Amino acid sequence: MAFNFGGAATNPATGLAVPGFGTTTTAAAPAGFGGFGTTTTGAFGGFGTTTTSAAAPGSTFSFAAPASTTGGLFGNTQNKGFGFSSGLGTGTTAAAGFGTGLGTTLGGGFGGFNIQPQQQQQANALSAPTLLGDERDAILAKWNQLQAFWGTGKGYFNNQLPPVDFTQENPFCRFKAVGYSCIPGSKDEDGLVVLAFNKKEADVRSQQQQLVESLHKVLGGNQTLTVNVEGVKALPDDQTEVVIYVVERSPNGTSKRIPATTLYSYVEQANTKAQLTQLAVFMSVTRTELSPAQLKQLLANAPAGVDPIIWEQAKVDNPDADKLIPVPMVGFKELLRRLKIQDQMTKQHQSRVDIISNDISELQKNQATTVAKIAQYKRKLMDLSHRVLQVLIKQEIQRKSGYAIQVDEEHLRVQLDTIQCELNAPTQFKGRLNELMSQIRMQNHFGAVRSEERYSVDGDLLREIRQHLKQQQEGLSQLISVIKDDVEDIKLIEHGLLDRLG
Repeated sequence: MAFNFGGAATNPATGLAVPGFGTTTTAAAPAGFGGFGTTTTGAFGGFGTTTTSAAAPGSTFSFAAPASTTGGLFGNTQNKGFGFSSGLGTGTTAAAGFGTGLGTTLGGGFGGFNIQPQQQQQANALSAPTLLGDERDAILAKWNQLQAFWGTGKGYFNNQLPPVDFTQENPFCRFKAVGYSCIPGSKDEDGLVVLAFNKKEADVRSQQQQLVESLHKVLGGNQTLTVNVEGVKALPDDQTEVVIYVVERSPNGTSKRIPATTLYSYVEQANTKAQLTQLAVFMSVTRTELSPAQLKQLLANAPAGVDPIIWEQAKVDNPDADKLIPVPMVGFKELLRRLKIQDQMTKQHQSRVDIISNDISELQKNQATTVAKIAQYKRKLMDLSHRVLQVLIKQEIQRKSGYAIQVDEEHLRVQLDTIQCELNAPTQFKGRLNELMSQIRMQNHFGAVRSEERYSVDGDLLREIRQHLKQQQEGLSQLISVIKDDVEDIKLIEHGLLDRLG
């Protein structure tokens, strides 16, 4: 099994991609697209029949996005960007592991500290190399330790054995950290598969229809199949994530989505993958959730090269164990990639916040306009009510013209006279209304008097102004006295000059 940083290796036996940081053993996939139907048909159209089905490959997913609740290829979706392989798909035999730094073992990974020959060789290279047989071996050991800490280089330790390769997955590498990413929540029945394109989002959106047609041709061109785009999102480095799903229509008119694992197994076939590469697709992953057993097994074993104590502490420090999962960050490239994704998500969040802010401003304007219109309509309604009442009064007068006063009208007149008397009584409502009117007139008079005063000065400020003016006046007096003294001196000088000249 080849090891690949940040990408995916290909299993020669199956033709399926294997994550870069973990090695999983998967069941062999059929040569055709038998995962969708019978194995006798090699085309993509075997969706309808279900006589036999091949085992799906192990679910692969990556948690490389920052700890946020937004979805995406590097967020809460399964991908191979970080190379985190669950190894829990149908037919898998290896447990979860993050790479081959010290050798991934069945059920243990590096978390079990099972001593492998490569691990023993690394230990010999770091502690007791026997390459030269003198004191230079101690210097060589320190050099090997430095390479192991850095996570790169070759460690020479014996003339009879080849040197060991120090990768960033070895347990002595210092450039490691543990972060958190979202757990995917889509089900396998949703059929969501993520395709990552080396194109800008604008280009993908402008050519979305042509892209759907091209994907339909790549998937066999069967008329009973329909390729649908779930969403398009921009990624760092001018890349774009496209989430698709395939719907199969049966002859009786019903339709269903193709499971994500089945669609992914076909997409990862060599011939299909080559056609997708021509469409600028550089990565394809499923977006499926993990079962509680799978999640438990992933968390139980520390990734390769990560100290189990640090891994356990990362699980304890998880801010939301139901939505987030700890993932290792090995090397500066991985850190830079996550930083770019974080910036990308921040920009998307900021753009969404700006849109919401604009919507709120627009709604506030509409609300103010609506309130003003409601007030206007209320005034208009009151005016119309008065007009209608006047019309009714005149109409009633015309209708009752020539008739004698009826009993109910007489009762109404008596009630109105009683109300009028109560209003005109000195101690009743009329007196109170007159008192209120007088108070209102007084308030208006006082308000008019106050409005004539244009300003008022605080007492302390007024004293400061007086003091300042007094000082200015004293200074002017001193200046005037100096000028008078100077004038007298000038007159004396003039008289002296005149006496000498005379």
